[in-house]
Amino acid sequence: MSDINIAIVGCGFVADYYIKTLQNYPELKIVGVYDCNQTRTKNFAQYYSVSAYRSFEELLTDKQVNLVVNLTNPKSHFEITLACLEANKHVYSEKPLAMELEKAEKLVNIAEQKGLYLSSAPCNLLSETAQTIWKALREEVVGKVYLVYGEMDDGLIHKMPYKSWISQSGIPWPYKDEFEVGCTLEHAAYYLSWFPAFFGRAESVTAFSSSLIEDKKTDVPLKINSPDFSVACIKFASGVVVRLTCSIIAPHNHALRIFGDRGVISTKDCWFYDSPVRIRRMFNIRRKMILSPIKQKYPLKGKKFKKFDYRSSFQMDFARGIAELASAIRENRPCRLSARYSLHVNELVLAIHNARKTHNTHMVKSTFATIEPMSWAK
Repeated sequence: MSDINIAIVGCGFVADYYIKTLQNYPELKIVGVYDCNQTRTKNFAQYYSVSAYRSFEELLTDKQVNLVVNLTNPKSHFEITLACLEANKHVYSEKPLAMELEKAEKLVNIAEQKGLYLSSAPCNLLSETAQTIWKALREEVVGKVYLVYGEMDDGLIHKMPYKSWISQSGIPWPYKDEFEVGCTLEHAAYYLSWFPAFFGRAESVTAFSSSLIEDKKTDVPLKINSPDFSVACIKFASGVVVRLTCSIIAPHNHALRIFGDRGVISTKDCWFYDSPVRIRRMFNIRRKMILSPIKQKYPLKGKKFKKFDYRSSFQMDFARGIAELASAIRENRPCRLSARYSLHVNELVLAIHNARKTHNTHMVKSTFATIEPMSWAK
């Protein structure tokens, strides 16, 4: 099987980014799209000149479809993915895999029982930046790594003109859903999906989360006041400790710093697949260890990243995870962003998100098989 026929469920705000980046993968054929809002389905299908399904059932029974891309509201991820798996379709889901760990575990177990592939966004572990950092770590460019600081702060979203944020096909940013789901579930995985590949499985998560702006000052009532700030310390089996902060309050900052005993690896923003990777060396002077003020560029691996023409404040290849999953299906090999790996990341995110209620250290129980770097980054 050379081409993989895919169907998209959910024609909301993020769907534009997926379909725009899917155009770079001619082996991925869009058979049709569906949204529970039929007007949205029709408009999206017309805008991108693709076929529209009249119902979800019609999509599920379409024998042409090999792989379903689940881009629905996070609260619907579990039920939509479950239905697709039960219909014997491979699934690539937007993050999170599920809003509850038990439900995510159920999806993984069903996929394995049926011999189906299941994977989840984000896929930026496959980016040029992440793969380059991973190679530098394997080469011990900064020596033994002990500590990592990651930031996922996006500023005071509730004071921004978010009601005017419109996707290319005309879909408004779903601010009510975004605020109710919360910034940790929405954004923490952009870095959390890197760390298990870099440092092995996580053993424990000690976190704090809080809703500091209770109503987010919206014009519609929120059913859930999800945390708008979280901070976590994650201990990995390798001994590395990661501190990750996530908020929609502190000024925009997506920086990553990895501290080794011979220097620091850093990058500015995981939302840019070609964000430069820089190295600062440690050296001895007057009996002290000093960090060099000079940041050396570490050459990015892979081809030069092609910029996309979608409207955004980032540059991410959203379809790269789908392409990786499709490649694994064709080659009958493990997917790099496997079901077990996606479950592990989902567990870490939920442990941080739920910290406001649990107030204790979460001992991680999920595991995953070792992941291979991209062939062009070895």
